[in-house]
Amino acid sequence: MLELIQLYETLGLTNVATYIQSGNVVFDCAENDAERILNLIEMGIEQSFGSSVRVILRDKDSFKKILENNPFINQKGADPEKLHVTFLSEIPQESLVRNLPLPAYNSDEFMIYDREVYLFCPKGYGKTKFSNTFFEKKLSVTATTRNWKTVNALYEIADRR
Repeated sequence: MLELIQLYETLGLTNVATYIQSGNVVFDCAENDAERILNLIEMGIEQSFGSSVRVILRDKDSFKKILENNPFINQKGADPEKLHVTFLSEIPQESLVRNLPLPAYNSDEFMIYDREVYLFCPKGYGKTKFSNTFFEKKLSVTATTRNWKTVNALYEIADRR
């Protein structure tokens, strides 16, 4: 993660911090154009590490909305350990969302809002059919999932700045 921090700093991003070993990076940036920031980071990763990686970016305000809007957080018996958020690279086409085929005999639930999929997986994320691959294939977007604890921690890191 130290190499990743150094890369972000060489790209002109400041106050760079990482959270756990899964590519979660929080930083400050004078640039307001999210697309330019994404391109800068993706090119930097490819040049520095030799791999093409799709970056998904959210700002602090987006994280705050995600925390406030989770439809499962206040449901009776909704264990925060069973909650996850799948971050999508873009808003999926409405027709793809509307026609999303659901696996049979599935106790898991999800709700899609904007560029996030809120997941409730009573048997654990490791057993869900609603994986990153499922959403990527069905919605034609890039996806990455974080557990509820990580989503909260990333917001807390960003909010302390």
